[in-house]
Amino acid sequence: MQKKSRIYVAGHIGFVGDALACKLRELGFRNLILRTHSQMDLTDQDKVDKFFKELRPEYVFLLAGKVGGIYANNAYPADFIYQNCVIQANVIHAAYKYKVKKLLFPGSACMYPKYCPQPMKEEYLLTGPIEPTNEPFAVAKIAGVKMCQAYNRQYKTNFISVVPATIYGPKDHFDINGHAMAALIKKFCGKKVKIWGSGKPKREFIFIDDIVDALIFLMKNYSGSEIINIGTGIEISIKDLAQRIKDVALFKGKVTFEKDKPDGMPHRLLDSTKLLNMGWRPKIDLERGIKLTYEWYKINVNKT
Repeated sequence: MQKKSRIYVAGHIGFVGDALACKLRELGFRNLILRTHSQMDLTDQDKVDKFFKELRPEYVFLLAGKVGGIYANNAYPADFIYQNCVIQANVIHAAYKYKVKKLLFPGSACMYPKYCPQPMKEEYLLTGPIEPTNEPFAVAKIAGVKMCQAYNRQYKTNFISVVPATIYGPKDHFDINGHAMAALIKKFCGKKVKIWGSGKPKREFIFIDDIVDALIFLMKNYSGSEIINIGTGIEISIKDLAQRIKDVALFKGKVTFEKDKPDGMPHRLLDSTKLLNMGWRPKIDLERGIKLTYEWYKINVNKT
């Protein structure tokens, strides 16, 4: 990937896509191809085909899709499986058809089995049942991974798939449809805090700057059909995470765990040995990441 390469960031106005586009510009990549949903509906196969035929991107970061936390996955299961499957199929096929040099597709840690051995190695994919609350999204993501692998095998493409830990940071979606960290930070800026589940499940979080750095690193340095985990190697329970956010926010109110609500996967820690052996390392620890995210939210969203 050269500074003059034509790079298409699909989903550039999303949380990860926006951060990636900004980082690429910062690094001197000026030939970025960016389209909003209103400019390019990736669920429309004809439009996607025409787009690739005319612009001929050389590298593709496929970050477009419907994402959200446990509430959103439960509320909109059909949207999650349909939109993600259609977008992935259209973009991956067009990338093959118009000879994209390399495509990067992000999966999700929820693709792994609900009771997966910890930490989760890449080879554990499809070795057990998926957590039901994430199933539509997870199935769509697994389909994307398998599609990349199938095209590599049949057409000798260079499509890589990665599995990030739970991403957080400034500019995330701080609402009920958002990821765990953002949703919690929003709650702790109110008067009362109600948290879904028992608080016992453990999650691994990775800061947005680190995930973007890893995506660029892998686009430059990795080729292969095997998925690659991207994590920090550190997990924390939702209860302990809530306490850390509470301390940062100086919250004095009551915190209640709604134990009648689903917990999701009991553990979700990635084994990122393969990536670490390539020479990549995360830079932002959880304590600093929480503070940076909270401060951004207070300045840019909750200004009271």
